[in-house]
Order: sequence, then structure tokens, then C-alpha cells
Amino acid sequence: MGICFSSVKDQHSNYTHASPQGDDSVVSSQAPSRTSNTTPLASKNVKDLRQSPGYINVSIFTYNEMSLATKHFRPDLILGEGGFGVVYKGVIDDNVRTGFKTTQVAIKELNREGYQGDREWLAEVNYLGQLSYPTLVKLIGYCCEDDHRLLVYEYMASGSLEKHLFRRVGCTLTWSRRMKIALDAAKGLAFLHGAERPIIYRDFKTSNILLDGDFNAKLSDFGLAKEGPMGDQTHVSTRVMGTHGYAAPEYVMTGHLTARSDVYGFGVVLLELLIGRRAMDKSRPGREHNLVEWARPLLNHNKKLLRIVDPRLEGQYSLKTAMKVANLAYQCLSQNPKGRPLMSQVVEMLGSLQTTGNDELQSGEGGVTLYEAPKGTFGTPARKRDPNRRDGERGGEARRRSKPGNGGSKSEPMKDIDSSNLSPDFVT
Repeated sequence: MGICFSSVKDQHSNYTHASPQGDDSVVSSQAPSRTSNTTPLASKNVKDLRQSPGYINVSIFTYNEMSLATKHFRPDLILGEGGFGVVYKGVIDDNVRTGFKTTQVAIKELNREGYQGDREWLAEVNYLGQLSYPTLVKLIGYCCEDDHRLLVYEYMASGSLEKHLFRRVGCTLTWSRRMKIALDAAKGLAFLHGAERPIIYRDFKTSNILLDGDFNAKLSDFGLAKEGPMGDQTHVSTRVMGTHGYAAPEYVMTGHLTARSDVYGFGVVLLELLIGRRAMDKSRPGREHNLVEWARPLLNHNKKLLRIVDPRLEGQYSLKTAMKVANLAYQCLSQNPKGRPLMSQVVEMLGSLQTTGNDELQSGEGGVTLYEAPKGTFGTPARKRDPNRRDGERGGEARRRSKPGNGGSKSEPMKDIDSSNLSPDFVT
């Protein structure tokens, strides 16, 4: 699933299998009842949506209008393709619908022979039709004429985070831009988790994070979203659906879904932003196929961390900031769901890094360089080491030694929020 606004197809493998307890049952425990508003979101079926959109600022389009907007679904206007179907770039203007202000859009057409159908299409309309937030992609309208199922979104000019983060040639995303994208995406998840009835996104990954012309990030593709547990409910039991490498282990094993499942997915994406590698990459050595399994143990020590941080980011961050981001990713990826932070806490942490990271670079804690440069290289004189400054604070002077283990700093391993292990009671 995913509105991947790029010419690159989603390369992640997807899975779906039945939960031991079936599809959308809710389980209760002895936990105290929550006192927040438990009013569920309204849900409309296809028959309802054909008669009236029922949602403010959401339009119903005919299939002929969709054809006109995409120049009869011209192949050169294809932006991407996923499990849902094909996404086209289009324009809705006065020629498509009289009086409609000219608007660039992305139009996603359901593949009727694909594995996703009315259920996911309805989920997108019902959630995005009622939710409005700066970091959620805007639903402009839909078409459900006869057997046709299309969704019309605002056009995100820079495409998906996946396209930019893993491109092999051309400009790479800078450190500051990556952290801003992480913050925007975190705000989107925090908004969903803090709704009147919490919403679990369930398919958080780089191809579902879209970027506008200024690289502001928004969450797209709500086809797998589910309403979360309320009151004394501890989780929702549902079919296991998502993308391999991003789904929380307890969800994969049991089908038990909570907001902390999204936090794990966020941790995977944060790790991808930090290291510049895909969550799953079979082209790498066997032990490095799964990014989390390979990288998470290395996040505890600054010397090991510097060896795996995306080398394209050299000189753009301070060691202290990189360690904070690594620590946050480490916590989000805890095997114990209760050891993961809330998304509101993640937003607070990333928000603080937006200013402190820049301040550290400007105050002398320059960007980290991974290799020792010869004296005078690039016209920069070699700095003398301040004996009163600890190695862990050297920032721009941090180097990876030619002989591992000689010199360098001794860093204290970061501690997880909750180090206890989870007992085994676990589509773009």
C-alpha cells in the first residue's frame, strides 16, 4: 500500500496472515478505565459515499472527471505503483469540473485484481475525510462510480522519503532536513494517537511519508489504519498486515495492536534516516539483511555509532546530537512495548534537537568527521586537543582511528527505558 509519488516502485515485501483471535476483536484486562472521550469516528460505506461525501471539503468525482484530470490515465503521468494500484499526477480545473479552482493532485486508482479492495479504500476515505492536520496528507475527493475506486489527494511535489533517502545518485538529504522530516512524521503519529478515539497508523514506513516542494513531510496511505483500544482495553487484536521490517515484533507474533506498535515503526524509519540503509536489504551480507537486528546493538557506543552513520552526512552533525538520535531510536525499537516512549515524548525530544543541534555546531562542536584528515587539508589548520575537554564532547574533532581500540573515548552505553524482554505469548 502507499501513495509513493515517485517512479520507483516500493521494494519492500509485504505480508498478511490471520491473527489467532481473528480480525478486529478487542481484548480487555484489569487495567484502569480511561476517562478520555471515547466517541468513535463516523464510518460510511460505499452506498453512503455515493449519495453524499458527508465530509467537509471532500468532493465526489465521476470516473470521466478522473480520466480528464489524468489525460485519460496517460502512462507518462504515473507517479508510482503499489499494492493498491497506480498513482497518477493530475490537474483538476475548470475543464474537468466547471468552477473548480485549478489544483494539482495525485490520483490513486484501485487495482481491482490486487490484494486490497473496498475495505482499505473505505478506511482511507473515512479517516482522511474526518481528520485534518498539517502533517497528514489532504484528501481532496474520491470516485466510487460502479466498480471504480479512486482517491484524490493533494500533490506532494518532492515525492516520497524513500525516493530521496535511498537514491544512489544526485543530492542526498542533509542531516537537518532528515531531522525535520522525522519531527514532522512524529507529529503526525502523535496527532493520531491523541485523537478522541486513538488511531493506530499500522503502516509507518519511508514510502508512506510524502514531501512537498519545501520538503515538509506528511503521512499518507491510511488503508491499514485502525481505531485503537479504549477504556480498560489494552490492545486491539487484528489481522497482521504491514511491511516486513517495520512491524513491531509483538504485533507480528500475536496480532495485538497498540499505539506502541507505531512507535516501533517510527524507530525503524529513524534508524533508516540515521544510517541511510533500508529496513530490509538482501543485497547486503547475511547478518546485515535486517537493519534493526544488525544496527540496534551498535547504537550504544559512540565509536561504533560513528562507523554506521550514513557517511554522506559527514560534517553535518555533532557527536552529542547523533548520540541523542541514536538513543531515541534505540528506545523506540525496544522489544518490550512498554519500554518505548510515547509519540508525544518523541516529538518533544526531536523538537529540542532542532535548536540544540544547530547551536552545538555553531558553538564550536563542529560536524563529526569519520576519518582523520591530513594536516592542512582543505585549507583548515589542525586543531589542538583541549586537555580539559572530554573526548565525548569533542564534536568536530571526533575521528575514527586507523587502528580500532587505540585512543578514542570510552562512552557509557545508553540505557533502554525498560530493558525487560517480551515473552513470546507475534501492503504498500
